[in-house]
Amino acid sequence: MKFVAILTIAIGLLTASQAMEKPSFHTQGTPTGKPTGKLKPGEYWWHPEISPEGPLMILISIPEQMMHVYRNGILIGRSTVSSGSKGHETPGGVFTILDKQQTYRSKKYDNAPMPNMQRLTWTGIAMHSGQLPGYAASHGCVRLPYDFSQLLFAMTSRGGTVVIGDSKTPTPYLASNPGLMLAPKDFSPEMLRPLARNDYDWRPERSPQGPITIVLSSADHAMYVYRNGNPIGRAEVEINSRGLTGRDRLGNHVFTMLEGTTGKPSRFTPKHEEARWMRVTSEGRPVDAETLASRLRFSPDFADKLANEMKPGTTVIVTDYPVVRKPTTDSTYFAAD
Repeated sequence: MKFVAILTIAIGLLTASQAMEKPSFHTQGTPTGKPTGKLKPGEYWWHPEISPEGPLMILISIPEQMMHVYRNGILIGRSTVSSGSKGHETPGGVFTILDKQQTYRSKKYDNAPMPNMQRLTWTGIAMHSGQLPGYAASHGCVRLPYDFSQLLFAMTSRGGTVVIGDSKTPTPYLASNPGLMLAPKDFSPEMLRPLARNDYDWRPERSPQGPITIVLSSADHAMYVYRNGNPIGRAEVEINSRGLTGRDRLGNHVFTMLEGTTGKPSRFTPKHEEARWMRVTSEGRPVDAETLASRLRFSPDFADKLANEMKPGTTVIVTDYPVVRKPTTDSTYFAAD
């Protein structure tokens, strides 16, 4: 996914033409000089100058009620949050910023103001300014200090990656099902046909521009490519089980492509250099991108076509869950609501 935006350090207040009334009940942020350690409700730490450019990833820990913001793999901001209360829990998983509006009011909850709204699902989950009592208290959204929500809003762009996890660590583990669950209608019948070895479909003209997301499913033995939320490609993937029958599971991980390369030829297409990646995992043992890649094989021609389109900010989601499934009445959709 492409979600890079250059932030000028001076951003913090809206211009007169953009100004909006600050609701009195929204927590005004309190900056702190501490990059680590416990923050009080409403406090945040913000230093984007540490990493001025590169792809952005937002990680939210529900138990810790904390947001961590990384740019090009480097921590540049932290903030307290307030997520969904009991019965309105904020769903875990991997999400995309679908929409952004500085001035917005809730259509579900009495026209309540939601300044600096960044939508994560089409069913009511978003990040926005709000009260921070020090515990989960929202109807499912992720509330932020008002000042911090302005700073974050100025930096992000549509298509950005947001990972909501259930670990207390600074880089939270993913929730129990981080995979996307996409209905077959998202693909044309031709793109859903069974794939033979080295087979693939490639239709970049379906969405010529926008951020790229790649979903790799060990259950499907397939890779799915989306651009700007639209499916543009699919390829058969062989998984090396390392001699263990049935051990083709890959775990559940999220990788974001960083600026720069390692200088080595890519394992999949020697015409390109190996990218640098930031990893978030739901596994107890860290798995780096190179180790994971060593277990995979797919069409070199497809790899070359894909590499030509990938840019810093591209997100790769690896999951042991099937991706394309028929929706049921109790289905939960992650990042595709």
